[in-house]
Amino acid sequence: MTLQLRVYVPEHPLIQHWLGVARDRHTPSVLFKSAMTELGRWLTYEASRQWLLTGETTVETPLAECPATLIMPDSPMMIVPILRAGLSLLDGAQTLLPLASTYHVGLVRDEETLEASCYLNKLPDQISPQTRILILDPMLATGGSMLTVLEELTKRGADTSLMRIISVVAAHVALQKLSQAYPSLTIYTAAIDEHLNDVGYIVPGLGDAGDRAFGT
Repeated sequence: MTLQLRVYVPEHPLIQHWLGVARDRHTPSVLFKSAMTELGRWLTYEASRQWLLTGETTVETPLAECPATLIMPDSPMMIVPILRAGLSLLDGAQTLLPLASTYHVGLVRDEETLEASCYLNKLPDQISPQTRILILDPMLATGGSMLTVLEELTKRGADTSLMRIISVVAAHVALQKLSQAYPSLTIYTAAIDEHLNDVGYIVPGLGDAGDRAFGT
């Protein structure tokens, strides 16, 4: 069976509202950061709908026993925010996945070559192939940063079919690269924009998500 990259653009009104707030150049930093937190929350909600492992059990209400479905506590789960912009989505994701371990990866882009280099890697040496991994990166522009992180994850044993990527805006060029390299991936994004400008920024996009979130 041929694998095909799956990209979901949820139509939830709250996702579209907070995307509009984040795109607006007049949105102040504090509100932009709130918008990113909400987008992290609602996109993670959509991504986890058919992704979390659950088990059937029985609980006692104040009146009687009844069947219940609960998330399995022993199911390994990781959140990987790509620094620095990925931190803006982290609070929203963690509120829904409080039992997940968080591992940071820091990348910086060379503004001339547009290539990403790693300055921080806190990933574990080995990752169980059963681990569900949520990767946070607001902007999928050239795809270079995400490819770097995926390489680090897979060489440690992670299974890309159990990964979910959360982004706010994705460009076609990044999606094409990811599809060719890792077709079993699943991506949740609030929008897909048409093209990049000559310095690799998504147009219309929302600017530099890290700078806007942290007021720099």
